[in-house]
Amino acid sequence: MLRIHNDLSGKKEEFVPIEPGKVRMYVCGMTVYDLCHLGHARVMVVFDVVFRFLKTLGYDVAYVRNITDIDDKIINRASENGEPFMELTNRFISAMHEDSEALGVESPSEEPRATDHMERIITMIETLIVRGHAYEAENGDVYYAVDSFPEYGKLSGKSIEDLRAGARVEPGKGKRDPMDFALWKAAKPGEPSWASPWGQGRPGWHIECSAMSTELLGNHFDIHGGGADLSFPHHENEIAQSEGCTGEKFVNYWMHNGFVRINDEKMSKSLGNFFTVREILKHFRAEEVRYFILTSHYRSPLNYDEEHLFNARQALTRFYTALRGMPDARPAGGEAFVESFMQAMKDDFNTPEALAAMFDLVRELNRAREEKSEKAAGLAAQLKQLGDILGILQEDPETFLKGGSPSDGPGDEEIEAMIQQRIQARADRNWGEADRIRDELVSLGIILEDGASGTSWRRG
Repeated sequence: MLRIHNDLSGKKEEFVPIEPGKVRMYVCGMTVYDLCHLGHARVMVVFDVVFRFLKTLGYDVAYVRNITDIDDKIINRASENGEPFMELTNRFISAMHEDSEALGVESPSEEPRATDHMERIITMIETLIVRGHAYEAENGDVYYAVDSFPEYGKLSGKSIEDLRAGARVEPGKGKRDPMDFALWKAAKPGEPSWASPWGQGRPGWHIECSAMSTELLGNHFDIHGGGADLSFPHHENEIAQSEGCTGEKFVNYWMHNGFVRINDEKMSKSLGNFFTVREILKHFRAEEVRYFILTSHYRSPLNYDEEHLFNARQALTRFYTALRGMPDARPAGGEAFVESFMQAMKDDFNTPEALAAMFDLVRELNRAREEKSEKAAGLAAQLKQLGDILGILQEDPETFLKGGSPSDGPGDEEIEAMIQQRIQARADRNWGEADRIRDELVSLGIILEDGASGTSWRRG
């Protein structure tokens, strides 16, 4: 039985899909005006694992992760760069795809762009006006009337009265209530715009997701996810818009991954601790970054520091060392560890506990290797199969262990040549020279492993 912490109820609940055997899931994706940062990487990896595990359980999963390709930040950045906004968004969409592919993130079932769903956006706004949930201001903007939706605040637990007390009416916006939010923004000179019943303009951010999710997954679907920063106001506003428009429950299960912190401080550009995925990948391999993300439960804060990345490297090295030299086989054995893994994942996608079960399986595999047991190959295959659910351990072990970090170092041919020189020195009983070469390799971060079948090596 899969249990998911539902942020709508504030507790873990048994997952029961609306349609047996099928899951419809929507995740708020990137606003493409800049490169992906570590917070984006966490969203992509967390919900990629959810996607993978749901499929492992046998569900037919429709996974939609949107792209916000029109909003204030995009317009401002395009203006600063002096380029058409679509050139900007297309460039960063390509960069996002490169980063997600590097991190081993599977493509979602669909990846809609807001600009491709204008008709649905406008239709929803028209319906909200007819139903008394929205109104047109004198300046051509259209606002959602928050007080028309009595359940506003049911996701975040915030009351309209408290929110209103701390809010201010933006001057010149034509709002009736400081809590009301924009569904449609009248066009400003030089900005991209679309024709609508209220004149040229563009959608507000919140209505974009309501339109894309309901158009592709239906008025009522199973799971909605995103970062914790989106719970309020974005997801709260999505509920109000969608349920106000359709009259149906919007989403059954709401999931939010925790914030990312850098050395125990909030990640922000102003603090100078803001890292893009590409900056991190200059020093650490993508699988190490993915593994690091999985070491914290998705709902918990994720604290980034380099020590944690080095720990991820050591852990993966241990896994790949256990897999090294193992022949292909069918997964077999280690049933207790597989059961522990599955139970951890069924308990709200508890990846730290799932990784612990994999380490227990590694110990069993290493014992089988030492005993030259026929069980070893089946256990290795079992380990790789579990790794695939988390999106790790799919690289050739030899390639991983010799790959090292992205930083500069000696090439494979240079290392192999030095190892051959050491082998020759040992054959000549020149132990001093053999030790000197070994010490030099160690200083270069190369670890030698002498065995009955010869000398193998890996980068430390």
